[in-house]
Amino acid sequence: MKTWANWVDQNIDPKRTSVFFVTPSPLHIKSMDWNNPNGIKCAKETDPILNTTIPVDVGTDQRLLTVTARVTESMKVPVRLLNITNLSEYRKDAHTSVHTIRQGKMVTPEQQADPNTFADCIHWCLPGLPDTWNEFLYAWIVSKPL
Repeated sequence: MKTWANWVDQNIDPKRTSVFFVTPSPLHIKSMDWNNPNGIKCAKETDPILNTTIPVDVGTDQRLLTVTARVTESMKVPVRLLNITNLSEYRKDAHTSVHTIRQGKMVTPEQQADPNTFADCIHWCLPGLPDTWNEFLYAWIVSKPL
């Protein structure tokens, strides 16, 4: 992160360029993280985690977010930090799950029946949650001068 920050500070003219940093999206690979002992990864999840009063622990290393915030705040070039991580932790339902493509081909019904092997809990459905990230980014771009 410091290497990136140093490069930005040395190479970007903030009078001509806006800099945004988007935090990583989380994974939803352990259904126990949202108290679903009978679930298999993110497969067949159709609702987000609705209880937003308690933090969700889906394996995100919060220390990385702390370091990211600290580094971006210390930079000469202003950086707009868009934290999509915490928002997205509640969206276990937003992954392609067993409705995905493997090696350029749609997952077969047999593969869909084996979510332990074939559930895709990394990629996100489109349209879907990534559109929300883009809406936040767009709103920030058009509403806030640096």
